[in-house]
Amino acid sequence: MRGIRPLSNISKRCYAATRRIEPLTESLGSMKPVTAAPLTPQDVQVSKLPNGLVVASLENNSPLSSVGMFVKAGSRYETTENLGVTHVLRLAANLTTKAASAFKICRSLEAVGGSLSVTSSRETMVYSASCLRKDVDSLLEFLINVTTTQEFRPWEVQELTTRVKVDKALAEQSPQMSVIETLHKAAYKSGLSNSLYCPDYMVGRISSEQLHSFVEGTFTSSRMALVGLGVKHSVLRQVAEGLLSARSGPGAPVAKSLYRGGELRLHNNDDLVHALIASEGGVTGTAEANAFTVLQRILGAGPHVKRGSSLNGKLNQGIAKATTKPFDATAFNASYSDSGLFGIYTIAQANSAGEVIQAAVAQVKGVAEGSVSEAEVLNAKNQVKAEYLMSLEANEGLVEELGAQALATAAYQAPEAVAQAIDAVTQGDVVNAAKKFVAGKKTMASSGHLSNTPFVDEV
Repeated sequence: MRGIRPLSNISKRCYAATRRIEPLTESLGSMKPVTAAPLTPQDVQVSKLPNGLVVASLENNSPLSSVGMFVKAGSRYETTENLGVTHVLRLAANLTTKAASAFKICRSLEAVGGSLSVTSSRETMVYSASCLRKDVDSLLEFLINVTTTQEFRPWEVQELTTRVKVDKALAEQSPQMSVIETLHKAAYKSGLSNSLYCPDYMVGRISSEQLHSFVEGTFTSSRMALVGLGVKHSVLRQVAEGLLSARSGPGAPVAKSLYRGGELRLHNNDDLVHALIASEGGVTGTAEANAFTVLQRILGAGPHVKRGSSLNGKLNQGIAKATTKPFDATAFNASYSDSGLFGIYTIAQANSAGEVIQAAVAQVKGVAEGSVSEAEVLNAKNQVKAEYLMSLEANEGLVEELGAQALATAAYQAPEAVAQAIDAVTQGDVVNAAKKFVAGKKTMASSGHLSNTPFVDEV
C-alpha cells in the first residue's frame, strides 16, 4: 500500500487546471495593487500613577506583545540575615500563587503560546513575558499574579534547594563569573558586595517567611515599573491601577553602597590566571559614565567578529609588544545607581600573568597622559552608538531599555538623545576618566595559580 501522497507532491497540473477555470478579464498592467492603510507611528508614553508605579509603553503595532515588570529588588537589598533570597526568589517565579497553581500557570502560558522568564541583577529583578497580541490580557493577569500574589508554600520552597545548588554550580564553573563576583565583594562594604547567588551556608535555609518579608519590603508600587511593547498604554494603566493598588507604599529604605577597595585572591591549580583590577567608575546616567563607556571601547571591549580577536584595542596592542606569550585583555565597565566600577580584565598563563597585568595597566596610564587621538575617540563613540541602537532592534532589548529608564527616572530618553550624549564626550573627558582609574583606590580579584600574579599594591 503506497499511502497518501504528501501535499508537497501534488501535481502542478491541479493548479494549472484551477487557473484555467478563472480566465483573466483584464490585463495585469491595468490592475492596481491593493494597499492597506498605513499604521500611525507611536511615541513612547510614560505615566506615573498616584501610587508611585511607573507605566511605560510603545505601541509598535506588532502582532507580538511583550510586557515586563521591573522591580528594585536586586541582591543589593539583601541583609546579612537573608543573603541569597533573591536567588531563590528568581527560581520561585513559577510557583503557586493565590490565583493559580504552578501547573495552571505553566499550562495556561502554553495554551496561548506565551513565555515567562525572570532575570535579576544587583539592583533590579525583571519579570518578562510575551505572547500574541490577542492574548495580552491573559498574559498581563499571570504577570501580575506571579509578582504580587506569591504564596511561597514551604514544601515548594524546599524543593527549590536542588535547583539553587545546580544554578550556583554552573555559575562557579565560569572563572569570569567568579572573578566578577569576587571583585564586587572586595570593592564594597555592603549592598553591591552581595552576590547574585546564594552563599553555600544559606542554601536550603531560605524560608518562605523570609521570601514573604523580602517581597513585602521591596515589591511595592513606588519601586516598580510596568512596561509594554505592542500594548496600548490605556490597557497597561488599567491593569496597574486595578491590580496593583494593594502594593502601595515606599518599601524598605535603600542603603548607599560605599566603595572601599581591596583584594581577594582565589588560589587553585588552574594554569590560566584570570585577574580583574578596577577603580570606582561612573554612576549610571551621568556624563562621567558615558566617558568611561567610550574609554572602554578605546581600550578594547572584546572582539567585533565572532571568535575573532580584539586587535584594535589599546590593551591588546600594548600587551602584544610587551610579551610573546598568549593572553587576552578587555576593559571592564559596570555602572550602578550610586557607584560604578571600571577596570581591566586579563587572562594569561600563570608564569606570564604579572607582565601581562603590568602592561595592561601601562596602557591605561598612557591614555591618562594624553596618548589618545581624536580619531580613536570618534571611532569608539561610533561603536558605542551602534551597539546601543542595535540592541533596541530586538524586542527584548527595547523592553529592557524602557524598563530601566522608567524605573530610574520615571521618564524616557529617546535614542537620538542618548546618541547626542555619547557624541558630547570629548577627548578631555576620556583622559579624565583614565586619570580617575589611575589615581583611584584599586580593587583586585584574581583566580588561578597566583605565584606570579602581583598584589594590588604592586600594580
